[in-house]
Amino acid sequence: MAKRPIAGGLELDDDRERIDVDAVHDYLCNESYWARGRSRADVERSVAGAARVVGCYDGAEQVGFARVLSDQITTAYLLDVYVLARCRGSGAGVELVREAVDHGPHRELRWCLMTQDAHGLYERFGFVPPDGRFLTRAGRR
Repeated sequence: MAKRPIAGGLELDDDRERIDVDAVHDYLCNESYWARGRSRADVERSVAGAARVVGCYDGAEQVGFARVLSDQITTAYLLDVYVLARCRGSGAGVELVREAVDHGPHRELRWCLMTQDAHGLYERFGFVPPDGRFLTRAGRR
């Protein structure tokens, strides 16, 4: 994907080298409910090992992020999606998810996502509650 402008003067970009790992770590570690306390080293490894990352930018400042894991054949998993509070309501979250899920190389795969919030947003992209075949196991950390 080339850089893509979105509403509010923001821009999406999937250039992994542009990701501000410090900004992603700050949000995940200090503001998210799902990754509180995650180390910077773990965030750096998760960005490096992702199948795809998409950043949302206000000029040079990173204001949003999404990460995709995938086996590249059957399944993709959407993780660590966020938009800073000051940019919410602008459609940035919708466009970030659209880019990650519908416009990327994994668009034809089965998608998974675990979240406590924004269900309405994800439903717009076809996410539904799991069927009886989906199981999870809690991490052991």
